[in-house]
Amino acid sequence: MKIHEKYILRCIELAKNGLGTTYPNPLVGSVIVHEGKIIGEGWHQKAGEPHAEVNAVNSVKDKSLLEKSTIYVSLEPCSHFGKTPPCCDLIIQQKIPNIVIGTIDPFAKVSGNGIRKLNEAGRNVTVGVLEKECNELNKRFFTFHQKKRPYIILKWAESADGFLSPDTRDEQKPVWITNTYSRQLVHKWRTEEQAILVGTQTVLDDNPKLNSRDWKGNDPIRVVLDRTGKIPDHYAVKDNSSQTIIITEAEKTTNSENIIFENTIFDRSLPDSILKILHQNDIQSVIIEGGKMTLQTFIDAGLWDEARVFKGAISLVSGTAAPKIKGELIDRKSILNDELLIFKSHD
Repeated sequence: MKIHEKYILRCIELAKNGLGTTYPNPLVGSVIVHEGKIIGEGWHQKAGEPHAEVNAVNSVKDKSLLEKSTIYVSLEPCSHFGKTPPCCDLIIQQKIPNIVIGTIDPFAKVSGNGIRKLNEAGRNVTVGVLEKECNELNKRFFTFHQKKRPYIILKWAESADGFLSPDTRDEQKPVWITNTYSRQLVHKWRTEEQAILVGTQTVLDDNPKLNSRDWKGNDPIRVVLDRTGKIPDHYAVKDNSSQTIIITEAEKTTNSENIIFENTIFDRSLPDSILKILHQNDIQSVIIEGGKMTLQTFIDAGLWDEARVFKGAISLVSGTAAPKIKGELIDRKSILNDELLIFKSHD
């Protein structure tokens, strides 16, 4: 493995520690190397807090070594004042001579400006190391800025014979298609994505909390479709426990502390309208958990990036058929007797 790739790979590893806590900022990791030895490393942990480069510099015990070191960073250092000062200025101030960058930042306020600033300061800048992997790391951030919509993950569980749920539901005995470990994994995913979206029927049938009870981390922003305002006020999605966006066609309802109502027309362009609303609310990623109609609507519109499909061991014989999807199968794994299939959109 080439030496630059080795350290950018470490930057990517570090950056992943921030998944779910850095929104609306990207995931970034940084490593400082002096004479073949890592002397400092860090990652961006939370929006508003120091960036990866700052944490890496701060972790270096002997700051005099910085003048003879190389700083590796998975994403172009920022060049503008946001909630924190520009990282470019810090690198220049600390007289770090060599900068190796995984990929350019697509954010308009940065996009190439950080690299230009470092070059103008006479630094030796290398760009585009493990670029594909660095882009994959920030697929949510890149999709948001380049496509003006959130990164979309579809998720459902289907029985061995292809059904989402049986014909009849017994509220006393819910039918679990997947095992405990698969369900826990779903809660982990909820801590990683910025929002979770469900349709009206799912809320009326299951009264879900849409939080991350089985994994430590942030709850996602709840996004609920409720065309005619059918969902009763005592349902869990309206309990004010976490930020909730209710998309409706009904008369404008008063927003409360944690609930925002967004109006749109529920017509053929609904998926586009939903994504526009989410983009306006600075939501970079959404996991769509159902139901069948909601999932299929996004599939048919070609508006999805990734699908995570659980196949359970039980057969239901009849019921609500699972959505039909065409995409590239990129991963397949077993979770005890469940199978998890990950698809990527051909787009």
